Amino acid sequence: MRPIGAACLGTATLVTLLACTPVAAAATDTGSAQARDKARIITVLGEVQQLTRFPVTTGSVSQGDQVVVRSVLTDEAGNTVGETHGTCTTTRGIIQPGDEEAEQCLVTYTLPGGQLTVQGMYFNYLDQGPFDNAITGGTGEYKKARGWVHSDTIRTTPPVKRRFTIHLV
Repeated sequence: MRPIGAACLGTATLVTLLACTPVAAAATDTGSAQARDKARIITVLGEVQQLTRFPVTTGSVSQGDQVVVRSVLTDEAGNTVGETHGTCTTTRGIIQPGDEEAEQCLVTYTLPGGQLTVQGMYFNYLDQGPFDNAITGGTGEYKKARGWVHSDTIRTTPPVKRRFTIHLV
């Protein structure tokens, strides 16, 4: 892996996934040439550019519903450093008030030097809470990537903004 330097890599998910939204990303990379193949943290901000929900049934969120999302990733200075592309499938719908929705999400983070693939559960999408997903692989600089991505919501009103902290181990 090469250091990211000024472009500082950092969604979505989310899709984050999954519900990634625009944020003047604070992209930082703690990696260096001496730290090659060692743990590093990359932080970026995500802003949702497109999000479409495909309901299987009408009404509240139901099992089988799908979300497709694309977000732009930026560094702290607001420079675009990549994108996320993802899908989520509802695995636990809302049957009665107070139920917590659950989604299984697959997201690809396209960053300078390669891509990261991320997978995991996202609970209570409607509340826009934090989540952690596993890094399942990558390409280019990230071809042997392992670790996790932590997502915190910065703003829940449009445009929704998230901070993605990528932990490479």
